[in-house]
Amino acid sequence: MNELYNPPLRVARLIATLPRDPERGPRVWMRKDEADRRLLVDGELVWVYGPRRHELATLGIDDTLPRGEVVLRDVVGASPSESVRIQKVDTDTPRRRDLA
Repeated sequence: MNELYNPPLRVARLIATLPRDPERGPRVWMRKDEADRRLLVDGELVWVYGPRRHELATLGIDDTLPRGEVVLRDVVGASPSESVRIQKVDTDTPRRRDLA
């Protein structure tokens, strides 16, 4: 995955939901052209790498967003105006085990 062009994206808005909200959970929205660049599709599970941590979220497509920006919902590892990287979850590569 490192050989793909994956520039950072700026967090335009952060949505924090409440337990009573009908739509909850980690989600990230980006433009379709940004998703295509990363080989991502709507509804796919992605990694959101923020400045403090990384976590999984579901991808949503929103072409009303400005280029280079994303909206995050219930993603704790980033704040508005910070940069994040969105990356495809790699389930095909086996985990490396260090043998002693």
